Amino acid sequence: MSTNIINKLSFIMLLLISSAIGAFGQENVLDRYIKEAFEHNQGLQQRNFQLDKSLLALKEAKALFYPQVGVTGSYTKAGGGRTIDIPVGDMLNPVYNTLNTLTNSQKFPQLPNQSVLLNPDNYYDLHVRTSLPLINTEIWYAQKIRKESITLQQATVNVYKRALVKDIKTAYYQYYQAVKAVEIYNTALAQVQENIRVNKSFLDNGVRNNTSLTRAQAEQQKIETSITEAQNKQQNAQAYFNFLLNQPFTTPITLDSTVFTPALTSIPEASGSREELIQLDQQKKIADLQYKLSSSYLIPKLSTFLDLGSQAYNWNVDNKSRYYMWGVNLQWDLFAGGQRKYKAQQAASDIQVIQASYNETNNALQLEVNTAQNNYHTAVASFSNAQTQLQFSEKYYNDQLKVYKAGQLLYIELLDAQNQLTSARLQLSVAFAQVQTALAEIERTQATYKL
Repeated sequence: MSTNIINKLSFIMLLLISSAIGAFGQENVLDRYIKEAFEHNQGLQQRNFQLDKSLLALKEAKALFYPQVGVTGSYTKAGGGRTIDIPVGDMLNPVYNTLNTLTNSQKFPQLPNQSVLLNPDNYYDLHVRTSLPLINTEIWYAQKIRKESITLQQATVNVYKRALVKDIKTAYYQYYQAVKAVEIYNTALAQVQENIRVNKSFLDNGVRNNTSLTRAQAEQQKIETSITEAQNKQQNAQAYFNFLLNQPFTTPITLDSTVFTPALTSIPEASGSREELIQLDQQKKIADLQYKLSSSYLIPKLSTFLDLGSQAYNWNVDNKSRYYMWGVNLQWDLFAGGQRKYKAQQAASDIQVIQASYNETNNALQLEVNTAQNNYHTAVASFSNAQTQLQFSEKYYNDQLKVYKAGQLLYIELLDAQNQLTSARLQLSVAFAQVQTALAEIERTQATYKL
């Protein structure tokens, strides 16, 4: 058994062992990266802020049921304006004159007519009002709607989380693929450098001309360019992965073989409902509450209030200025030209729209699951073919290398075998990353990752 086959078997065994270890709940490197992203990802933080806002909105709605206390005050200074004329003198002066004549005295003076200003002058009114709703369907339904909105926003957070998990895993596998590409090109460069050494030896011994050496040196330049491109892709993959974690782009990434899952013979069933459906279900509940709210206009609104205060002229405060006032307010909208009825009908239409969207989304998600499974099976087949192709390419290259060193093969044929081997190694790393990416997509579509 060749060394390459042994290495492959060892790698597969390592994957199987790591998968078994993961089944016992041990956290791997990638899971820790995902937790870190949950804590620092900017997009997720924005949605968490929206969730916090929904929680505060619910507290606001609950506060509407408690008594409201406020201080109200006014002061007026007036001059001119409307007056009330009171003919006090015209009514009492004749009587006073008669009394003075009868008593032969001036005990009853003459009184002038009075003109009283209607606008209160130098008058204040200061009171504390406590109000409490007794019957109000609007604030009751508002509380229910805010409560359902919290579940809606939590589902929105989980939708983003699940997509973030898939993006992080995909970025991790892409970074792995980029690292492997650099390693493969470095191996190819080492092979070309060995070919250059051999061709120089042939040239020094007069076995071959310098054509093979020149071709090998040109191939060296080509591979060095490929290494530079692969390193750039590795840096870009590293930057994107760190972007998802909200870290500096050059932060080192730990590659751990235990995060890679072997090809599965059967795909696990979905473990829970998709958050997108939970979102639509909550939207439907909210729309239903909006419909009930719009239909509750025939229920009257009843509230009570109590005022404790003081009112008087010239800032006087005494037993006569202090007062209290208690009352009940009733509001009952009986007719508004059909506005409430049409508003309720609009809310009923919203329910139908959301239900249709729910059905469409459910079908779309099922299509996603089916597509993800098909893509996974294709990726597994491609990975298996890539493994076989690599075995053939390695054997072909080793055979050609022996013949070439024996001086019985043109260098162009050896170079073709070498390029085939490099291409097969690259294709295997790409196929392996595609299997992992396909598994991550299945994990997202079937909601199997525990958030």
